Amino acid sequence: MSNSPLICRFGSGLELANLVVSSGLLSQTWDSISELDRELNPSEQIRFRVYQKPNCTVIAFVTSPTPTKPQLQEEDELVSSSFPHLFHFLCTKSNPTLSIHKAAVTLFSSLLDQLSNLKNQISNSVPLIVTGHSVGGSVASLFTLWLLESMNLADAKRVLCITFGAPLIGDKGLQQAISRNSKRNSCFLHVAANQDLVPRLFVSGSVAYQPFGTYLLCSESGYTCIEDPEEVSQLLLAVGSETARNQNPYVELEIFKYTETVKHVEDLVIYQGILKLGEAKVLPLRASTILQLDAIGIKRTQQPLIENMERREQFRAFKLKNAFDPGKKLNKMKEDMANLEWYKKTSMFEKEGYYDSYKHKRFPKDNDAIKFKKRLNQYWKKVVEEAEIMPQKENAPLGITWLYGGTNYRRMVEPLDIADYYSKGLKNYKADGRSEHFKKLEEWLKVDALTTKPDNRKKLNVSNSLTEDSCFWERVEEALMLCKSLRNGEGDRELTIMNLVTFEEYVMEQIKNYAVSPEIFLDRSSFMRWWREYESIIETSYKSKLTDLMKTGKYNKYADGSLDF
Repeated sequence: MSNSPLICRFGSGLELANLVVSSGLLSQTWDSISELDRELNPSEQIRFRVYQKPNCTVIAFVTSPTPTKPQLQEEDELVSSSFPHLFHFLCTKSNPTLSIHKAAVTLFSSLLDQLSNLKNQISNSVPLIVTGHSVGGSVASLFTLWLLESMNLADAKRVLCITFGAPLIGDKGLQQAISRNSKRNSCFLHVAANQDLVPRLFVSGSVAYQPFGTYLLCSESGYTCIEDPEEVSQLLLAVGSETARNQNPYVELEIFKYTETVKHVEDLVIYQGILKLGEAKVLPLRASTILQLDAIGIKRTQQPLIENMERREQFRAFKLKNAFDPGKKLNKMKEDMANLEWYKKTSMFEKEGYYDSYKHKRFPKDNDAIKFKKRLNQYWKKVVEEAEIMPQKENAPLGITWLYGGTNYRRMVEPLDIADYYSKGLKNYKADGRSEHFKKLEEWLKVDALTTKPDNRKKLNVSNSLTEDSCFWERVEEALMLCKSLRNGEGDRELTIMNLVTFEEYVMEQIKNYAVSPEIFLDRSSFMRWWREYESIIETSYKSKLTDLMKTGKYNKYADGSLDF
């Protein structure tokens, strides 16, 4: 292998690593660790300090050396994120459980009071580097996760965690909690030398530790950047395997110092070229893979590892190419929404509205609506799923554009889901049949509405509006069943009447707020069918705001916004 230095472009983490190396941040952070390490009292388990640099603030963590390899591995126990209730925020519905290295959590917890005070003093005006060496790097990672939770996305972009020779700290649940969240995913750079055994201690153990973030793997030959967690695990096992085999497992582990490694890597940054392999007719992917392994001292004879890395890189490229991107499919979804808008308008000519037209499915256009609904549901379920994994705003993960696009979709399409549900003879849609993604879209709109001014001009455009409560037709269907029960003498009559009065009040509130589409008043709509059923049941002496509106025909003024209350 040539003696020339290698810097391999492999994975998007290279941009992060090159920025850290070329800007001098790598040496600044290691210098801070070295200075703090000299101050560490032998009796101390862990110490941290804040360093104000000209271009950033550095918070460094160091721990006392680990005595022997077997003793460290005895402490490889993983504990739930609920213990000690510090990292439960990492769990989501799609990723409900995760576990963290017990020793790291214990050390972090021992500093909690001091770190809480520090957290309140941290300024968001300058970049923040959190760093640590060996197990101190594990604590630095936990502190970074804990800190990011209290930051908005803009402030989080000014935080970077750089660890040196840190062991893995969590299971696949922790890995996913970080990699699937845009606020956390790009904040971690782990530096690991091929001579350092500590980063590999938990890779092949019985406990399922998993890496996260970008890894800067270094050797005397060069360095390379890896983001794919499976490749990181494989390379951590492969790098320096001879060193690991030759070391006596019962002697003290030598805690590897990164002074020379950092200097070597920073020297390499001036050589931005890539060596020519000298091998004829080598495919670009094979060449890139071989260069990547060369850079960290892995022999080219490890054919299975090379082939596996090629397959994973091809799969990663395929995933990136075919990854779900809401923007890519948005135009098609706009077409489907436009088609449903047209379906809604044409259904009004039949005097029943699009809800009832879809429910009865008598015409070819109803079959087209089924296709539009199916595609839109698939699309928005995926949008909501992605938003929950990678929130952009606390409690309201969708941005404004997507939130209101999702709201229009929900108001247009959920009534069709309700029509399908009740056409099967079912009941209690909201409790038993409603999709979770509709619930989320409604919940996020309510959060956003707290900071959004109400629109007082709705009645000027009510003729073209969608019913705001996407479950309005569910209430109508349930009210029709109440009328049927009352007419047949079923159930508690007094309770049934009370529920019907509650429905009356609900409808009147929607009408007063111009929150329902005027199509509910079409002669053949389910709402008008309910009204005729209800009118035939109630006593002639019974009066309410809704009965006055309906019996006098005032509701006919609703569509042009001229109805006064």
